[in-house]
Amino acid sequence: MPMATGTDWDKLRIFHAVADAGSLTHAGEALHLSQSAVSRQIRGLEDSLGVTLFHRHARGLILTEQGELLFEATVSMRRRLEAAEARIRDSAEGIFGELRVTTTTGFGTLWLVPRLSRLYEEYPNLKIDLLLEERVLDLPMREADVAIRMKEPSQADLVRRRLMDVNMQFFATRTYAEKMGLPTTEEELTSHRLITLAAATRQVSEGLNWIVPFLSAEHSSRLTVNNYFGILRAVENNLGIGSLPNYVSLDAPHLVRVLPEEQSKVIPVYLAYPEELRQSRRVAAFRDFIIREITDFKKRYQMEDSATAD
Repeated sequence: MPMATGTDWDKLRIFHAVADAGSLTHAGEALHLSQSAVSRQIRGLEDSLGVTLFHRHARGLILTEQGELLFEATVSMRRRLEAAEARIRDSAEGIFGELRVTTTTGFGTLWLVPRLSRLYEEYPNLKIDLLLEERVLDLPMREADVAIRMKEPSQADLVRRRLMDVNMQFFATRTYAEKMGLPTTEEELTSHRLITLAAATRQVSEGLNWIVPFLSAEHSSRLTVNNYFGILRAVENNLGIGSLPNYVSLDAPHLVRVLPEEQSKVIPVYLAYPEELRQSRRVAAFRDFIIREITDFKKRYQMEDSATAD
């Protein structure tokens, strides 16, 4: 496929809109152009490239193989243009605008969200788009700007920083402990309702390796939830003993450790963002905020841990 020249930029913009909408009419509405004008631009692009970009049918337009290749290129171009625009706006106008942050549902709901008010106090014009899911979003492809991940990122073109280490542990409420008593051995744990992620739920390997033997034991009753926020709410409502990341304990003094000698191996927490956003002031503001919060959290956790040990 020949490379599009500089005169084709407008055609590429229109092609991207049509491919995204799957319709000449809808693309025209989004671009404020008539359907015939959009159609002429697409035909002109197809003629200049010497390929067919769309299959036409009664329900709309479907990309051909060549069209899919061009659409991948325009998606990448658009994301890079958005990144460049963000960097220009950052340097010229200060810290404001949209920042897409991705992390797991558990870390996002249980640790990050309760602390975001301090970030907004410092930067009230920042717009955070928080994407909470277990799927690892592609940062170089700009599915997100910044990620907090429960393992070291594997891509080479990312700036990364190890923030802290997490362990999975057992917790119950003080109310549950007073009413039901707490197990002192793994065998006694089987007489309590265990609340965990299901083994098939997407999760980090260290947490899964740790909990599987407990799930294999014969419990009279069990509850599985597909995220840690649900597990925490179940524990808080005294449904049983839950498997949770240890970072919940500092913000939940009503919880107590169960079988303190039992915990998973270390799960590292990393902050990562694309190399091309290294100079972004918005990314730097979020990074510095997270580092401050993590530093404070570690100090408080260590003090709490020392007090408990005493």
